[in-house]
Amino acid sequence: MAAITAVGIDVGGARKGFHAVALTDGAYTDQLATSDVETIRHWCLDAMKAQVIAIDAPCHWSTNGRMRACERELMQQGIYCFASPTREQALRHPSGYYGWMLCGEALYRALKPSHPICIALPLAGEHCCMETFPHAITWHLQGGKAQARQKRMQRRELLRQAGIDLEQLSNIDLVDAALCALTAHRAASGANCKTYGDSFEGIVVVPAG
Repeated sequence: MAAITAVGIDVGGARKGFHAVALTDGAYTDQLATSDVETIRHWCLDAMKAQVIAIDAPCHWSTNGRMRACERELMQQGIYCFASPTREQALRHPSGYYGWMLCGEALYRALKPSHPICIALPLAGEHCCMETFPHAITWHLQGGKAQARQKRMQRRELLRQAGIDLEQLSNIDLVDAALCALTAHRAASGANCKTYGDSFEGIVVVPAG
């Protein structure tokens, strides 16, 4: 069976950029930090040859200015999350608060020709990208005990338990990227995962725990 390479990407604003971690068959392979969409696209597709890419950013905008279905479902579960605005609201925000979501939009757009946004859990061998959320990942893998004040410790411990080398994960952005990659790997390998939301406004994929 061919090896599965999965990538996780933590998305920041224009200055912070993207932090990405690649796992091959669940083991740490490489990482990248860049603010350039084309650079990360090339790294994912040509250097890493990623099969599934999990991204910590909304894959769709709100259609009505209220929470997307996935965000409502997460909140109902007790998992706090951001509410995505409409694209117009994001563009008009006076402080540019939603700039990181616009960077996420650019990333999804760049990956779409080869890795379209999934509307369900991926089939075996399918190439796609998906939205995920490190806090929700932690919540599921910690049995509902994710604590924001302990996120560095909890998230690193979850990666350690998964057998992922932590030595190169020098900051929380890389830790979050690795959690996203872990989710992508589990989804790509057919492990038990859960989805929130719908195909209309986007799904969020997390390990089932």
